[in-house]
Amino acid sequence: MSEVIRTIVNTQTGEVTTQPLTAEEIAEIQARADAIEAKEAEAYAEAAAILEAEETAKESARAKLAALGLTEAEVAALVK
Repeated sequence: MSEVIRTIVNTQTGEVTTQPLTAEEIAEIQARADAIEAKEAEAYAEAAAILEAEETAKESARAKLAALGLTEAEVAALVK
């Protein structure tokens, strides 16, 4: 594994120094990244479930309207 380095800039003097991160710091950064990735995956799954529920509701509405005797063109005009 290659060394991970942080860059520190002193804005008052303009001095730039570098330091390697410790194993604990690297682990903390990785844990934060993993948590963000898990939240994104959860949000994606929730959005997909909402879209699927909306599509299921549309299909149900189409079937009910067709059962009432509406033509396919009439159903399409009502359910977009």
